[in-house]
Amino acid sequence: MHVTPTSRFAIGPTDFELDGQPVRILAGALHYFRVHPDLWADRIRKARLMGLNTIETYVAWNLHEPRRGQWDASGALDLGRFLDLIAAEGLHAIVRPGPYICAEFDNGGLPAWLFRDPEVGVRRSEPHYLEAVSAYLRRVYEVVAPRQVDHGGPVVLVQIENEYGAYGADKDYLRRLVDVTREAGITVPLTTIDQPTPQMLADGSLPGLHLTGSFGSRAEARLATLREFQPTGPLVCMEFWCGWFDDWGSHHHETDASASAAELDAILAAGGSVNIYMFHGGTNFGLTNGANDKGRYAPITTSYDYDAPLDESGYPTEKFFAFRDVISRYAPVPDEVPPPRPPAPVVAAPLRPGPRLLDVLPALGEASDHDRLPSFDDLAHDRGFAVFRTRLDRPGPATLTVGEEVRDRAWVLMDGVPIGVLARDGHERAIVLPDARGDLAIVVEDQGRVDYGPRIGEHKGLIGGVRLDGVEVTGWRATPIDLARVEAVVGAVGAAVDEAVTDVSGDGPWIGRGVRPGIGPGFATARFELDEPADLYLDTLDWGKGVVWVNGILLGRYWRRGPQRTLIVPSPVTRAGTNEVLVLEFEAFADPTVRFLEAPELGHTEI
Repeated sequence: MHVTPTSRFAIGPTDFELDGQPVRILAGALHYFRVHPDLWADRIRKARLMGLNTIETYVAWNLHEPRRGQWDASGALDLGRFLDLIAAEGLHAIVRPGPYICAEFDNGGLPAWLFRDPEVGVRRSEPHYLEAVSAYLRRVYEVVAPRQVDHGGPVVLVQIENEYGAYGADKDYLRRLVDVTREAGITVPLTTIDQPTPQMLADGSLPGLHLTGSFGSRAEARLATLREFQPTGPLVCMEFWCGWFDDWGSHHHETDASASAAELDAILAAGGSVNIYMFHGGTNFGLTNGANDKGRYAPITTSYDYDAPLDESGYPTEKFFAFRDVISRYAPVPDEVPPPRPPAPVVAAPLRPGPRLLDVLPALGEASDHDRLPSFDDLAHDRGFAVFRTRLDRPGPATLTVGEEVRDRAWVLMDGVPIGVLARDGHERAIVLPDARGDLAIVVEDQGRVDYGPRIGEHKGLIGGVRLDGVEVTGWRATPIDLARVEAVVGAVGAAVDEAVTDVSGDGPWIGRGVRPGIGPGFATARFELDEPADLYLDTLDWGKGVVWVNGILLGRYWRRGPQRTLIVPSPVTRAGTNEVLVLEFEAFADPTVRFLEAPELGHTEI
């Protein structure tokens, strides 16, 4: 397909049409917010080398508008630049702005601030919700509208909502989204997507919207259902699930390349268009992963490798070549192929103990006092960690109980000493304190907001308050942790240690102002050398649970539970010479060493 300033993209009786000529969409999903922006062009080019002619992306509302009215489309969120790079490679683009995207992403892409008002509806025609959604979509379309194909840009399709038939059937809501989209200057065809069952297709669609399906198997039968429901127009699998995502405590998902290729062949043999989900999964950098809860809370891993044709580090897999062979039967494929992944530098460095979390807590966030225990959302804290402290004065053992639910993991400490953990995935709400007299601190982690189903939009924290032997605990000091402050705070403490360090054993603990290395959540740092920037694979096998920064960039979460063992450090994050690592460990290091492996290790594939 070729874009010209006068191109017109339309839905014909049986095919997509570009300037009146039938065309087939061969697309791959590539989320700009899951890839370092310096690597966008590389990933887009490799999609073309597999034979694709289109790139599809979601838009993550909660990243673009982290606070209401504070819009960010810069740097890693520059959707316009991403679309321009797609055009520069000679490809088309499909944009799916939601507002709900699922995508195994935090809160399904919906901003947490939206649901602090209990009157706000979720994915329905409720006025407060529609007002916020309409404003969001207008901002997105300011970027997308001038980049449509009929303006000489790459965008050929825009999607309305996302798998809405699996959630609701509010036609007024869908109509409002269409109205906002058209009023904002979107002229290309509009689509919906649902799993191809009659009920979902009926509930999630409107007249005038082109229906597409999402599935990863039984392609012929799924396309037949789609055709039965929509007798004319092109057949489209808008999400061809060629792999799957991982959650902590499960296994690394892989699908057979030949079986996936056979399903892709079935779609194309039927004359269908396809969007491969994912072509390149990328990474849930920072704390952006979502979670599922269908009776067991299951947070998504930092890696979003997805067993895709292009792996998390951007190199071709067996699936890349299997899909390329299939595509070559239906469309021209370039002769060039991407190179294999080279071995990464193998480096190791000792971790130097830093301050304990509770010792530097006042510098990490703005504390506030509350009679009753607040939630994260009461504190306008969208993501990450918070610490809740109070004074107990009941000698002897007592049972501490969370009223309704722990969301999502809570480390309980008395006088700075860890007592135990309460975990949502274990449905744990109660713990025995050996002596309920002293300073109680509860460190709470939001492990990812639910991205699918009726629990979207729920609040985080210790929901329902805390009781001690049945009596509500009051008088709390709450401190939401601002992770943007961590590097400066820990660095300042490290500088103080360097000035006043005493090493009594020659290799013993660091002792200095503001530092009490020992048990409980705390920081550690390391430095290592590189000859030149390179992709790295950080080994966390001997660590406990926490988050890690490299050169000031928050890579994401690690957890000994697995399956993910390595965190990817993209080459643009690294530098020639000295590189710095900062770790916030909530539990314990089995071996306080930073190690980088030659290749990624995403875990066991069987359970």
